[in-house]
Amino acid sequence: MKQYQLDGRWKLDTSKGVSCYGMIPGSVYSFLLGEGIIPDPYYRDNELAALELMDQDFCFSREFSVDPELARAKNVVLHCEGLDTICEIFINGEKIGLSNNMHRIWEYDLSHRIHEGNNRIQIQIASPTRWIQEAYDKDFIGSDQHAMRGFPHMRKAHCMFGWDWGPRLPDAGIWRSISIINLDTPRIEDLYIRQKHHNGKVFLTAKVEQSGKAGCEITVTTPQGNPIPLQNGQEMEIADPQLWWPNGYGEQPLYEVTAVLTENGQEVDRKSRRIGLRTMAISRNKDRYGESFAHEVNGKQIFAMGADYIPEDNLLSRVTKERTKLLLESCVEAHFNIIRVWGGGYYPDDFFFDLCDELGLMVWMDFMFSCANYHLTPEFEKNIRAEFIDNVKKIRCHPSLGLWCGNNEMEMFQDQGEYDGNYKTKRDYIRMFEHIIPEVLREYDPDTYYWPASPSSGGSFDHPNAPDRGDVHYWEVWHGGVPFTEYRKYLFRYVSEFGFQSFPEKKTIDTFALPEEQNIFSRVMEMHQRNEGANGKIMNYLSQTYLYPSDFKMLLYASQLLQAEAIRYGVEHWRRNRGVCMGAVYWQLNDIWPVASWSSIDYYGRWKALHYFAKRFFAPIMISCEEIGETTNRPAVVMQPSEIETSARLNIANETFEDIEGTVHWELRDHSSKVLQQGCERIAVPALSSHWLEKIDFAQTDFLQNYLSFSFEKDRKVLSEGTVLFTAPKHFCFLDPELSYTIEKNLIKIKASNYAKNVWISSPDSDLILSDNFFDMNAGEKTIQILSGKPEALELHSVYDIK
Repeated sequence: MKQYQLDGRWKLDTSKGVSCYGMIPGSVYSFLLGEGIIPDPYYRDNELAALELMDQDFCFSREFSVDPELARAKNVVLHCEGLDTICEIFINGEKIGLSNNMHRIWEYDLSHRIHEGNNRIQIQIASPTRWIQEAYDKDFIGSDQHAMRGFPHMRKAHCMFGWDWGPRLPDAGIWRSISIINLDTPRIEDLYIRQKHHNGKVFLTAKVEQSGKAGCEITVTTPQGNPIPLQNGQEMEIADPQLWWPNGYGEQPLYEVTAVLTENGQEVDRKSRRIGLRTMAISRNKDRYGESFAHEVNGKQIFAMGADYIPEDNLLSRVTKERTKLLLESCVEAHFNIIRVWGGGYYPDDFFFDLCDELGLMVWMDFMFSCANYHLTPEFEKNIRAEFIDNVKKIRCHPSLGLWCGNNEMEMFQDQGEYDGNYKTKRDYIRMFEHIIPEVLREYDPDTYYWPASPSSGGSFDHPNAPDRGDVHYWEVWHGGVPFTEYRKYLFRYVSEFGFQSFPEKKTIDTFALPEEQNIFSRVMEMHQRNEGANGKIMNYLSQTYLYPSDFKMLLYASQLLQAEAIRYGVEHWRRNRGVCMGAVYWQLNDIWPVASWSSIDYYGRWKALHYFAKRFFAPIMISCEEIGETTNRPAVVMQPSEIETSARLNIANETFEDIEGTVHWELRDHSSKVLQQGCERIAVPALSSHWLEKIDFAQTDFLQNYLSFSFEKDRKVLSEGTVLFTAPKHFCFLDPELSYTIEKNLIKIKASNYAKNVWISSPDSDLILSDNFFDMNAGEKTIQILSGKPEALELHSVYDIK
């Protein structure tokens, strides 16, 4: 097999007479931006004009040269890894085919259609906005209100048409590589590796699908580089197998399986896949709480800790391996062990899964359906079956693949009659997600667990969001407007979505809003807030928690603290109840553009307060506190005065394979950090468990100026620590912590004269990533390591400054 790349410089012509050049893989927006024809669609409200551009048709074209060997070939195909979306393909003026699904690999016969010398390819793309409107007018279909009407008709990343965190920028183009393949020599169509584990032994089977007749040699290379021959289709035991583990539980050794085709003693094709030796399942067992739902890796049930992943950019040509690597490394830095790929985007690039394999991040993989109804015509069924097969075959061998999931929120909303659902959409739903996908998986990936929807209790509209089984999306905090304390009322089995919004920091807002527009209720700020009314919702929650910020920067800071505290409140509660709950995956990890949203890392890769909090509340060894005070007993100061219980119950969560012994220290302190009461206890916490200490009663303490600090130490090293208030921060009598710092090489030493809550180290001149930030500290010193960036013109703030 010989492959001739067509990536590179192409021409774009629009139906309204604009012509320009750009690079493929690329898109309408990337070409127009590259030539300076349109301004940044993310700036101010430029999105509106950029959206209008998509009401026209487009043609991508280029000339390419064919050598004599390719011209003589009898079996030649055009291989397109990503066409977005409704396309007609022409070679030398002859139409050779069409495409109607962004998520598929398309191939077209070029035999006798190309000739030696100069040839021309044209890919004509229909306006996505006109196309979905015309389809909608012919066949009404209900869907999420934040996206454009008719989007479910087009097999395209749904969020390109808008979402409650993303713009309406339905780009179009050749978004993945395109090439010509000479198939006169054999080709490896697929290399599928399966593994079987039994009594500590691991057996591999590799099967090569190929075109033509050729010799096939398969080699397994161990993580140490030792090659082992493997016969095609035959099972072989792996000596001294090295198991792959998720992050935090062990190493991620990878074996490489390579297949080589030879003809007349010459290599004609090769394909390699990296695999990890592991078992991966979902454990569902009846118990007194309902039915469990837990990831089981190599026979061990682990607590899932991570976040939901959306596309990293609306312009897909900007999503690079380097950018994704930084994002996923930030997940590992915050102790994630799982990423959920949300079903309204696209199936990620190969490098995404390669990185997850290397970093130990399990992948909950949604199929690309979200928040909509679909009409299952014969043509649509044929299209999506091909889509499933393409992507299952591409992803199935990755050790990071934790499970397949049919869709996002569709079973729940079908059950509730959302999106104008009816008996027909329910019938089509069952056919798609409980018959077609399982049929495909039985044939192409019977080894990976399938879950019909998120949330679900197992399918068939059987209470899809039940709290006592399956996975749950819990949105009463935020969408329901209830206080954070509501989290403690629920011992969900696995929470795969819950979230809280915040604004990005000012450096990010500066990229899309003028200084005079930097008011959260300005038109531009509301254009960069896609959840209607959400800026007011942030202010409502802020009014319950903090004093009114006196400037814009402090408002942004306070919003990030709200978000971080909300998610912390839930995660710590569920980790304290490990065994009942076995997963906390928050919404959401990242942003698709600069925006106010639920993300913990903004569009530019800047960590919000939530991501630093996640590093603490996802730590393998974590101490946390279930406090009772005014916030839980008397949320409003105007309520009838009564005695308030002030108590605390500490808990150590041990999400490691080792039993751990250490000492819990606690101190009741006043606002200057003076110790009023203290205690310590030596404890042992078994592996993969959580351990409660006895409740501590602080009866009649002055909760307006006293707080509790606590830590867990082993061998005089602090493994985890924190503080809690017994009243809302807005009512606590903070003293000025008089924060100061010194820098020694890559260390920042912070000094506080009094108790400081949520110390924020910021630098206006560079993007810093630190070992810790937005942390609490008693009076004294704390040393922080600089992980990246330069600490220029540092500023220190704490909750004391919100006023």
